[in-house]
Amino acid sequence: IEEVPAATAAPPPPPFLGVEHLGLAVDDLDAALADLAVQGAKLLSGPTQARPGVRIAFIEAPDAVRVELIERKG
Repeated sequence: IEEVPAATAAPPPPPFLGVEHLGLAVDDLDAALADLAVQGAKLLSGPTQARPGVRIAFIEAPDAVRVELIERKG
């Protein structure tokens, strides 16, 4: 957890304080996203292939915290 200094030329998008995102590994990204959608989770981006064998997606948690779901295959 860190704070972006005020003098940073190109700060990341908010939030600037506290948790920016959490990463959680899942065995099946599509199944995890489907389950979370049924529960009302908001998909922010993805799923996308980050690199061969790695797929990711981001959902929104309370307080604008992003949760990254990551699936590694092979």
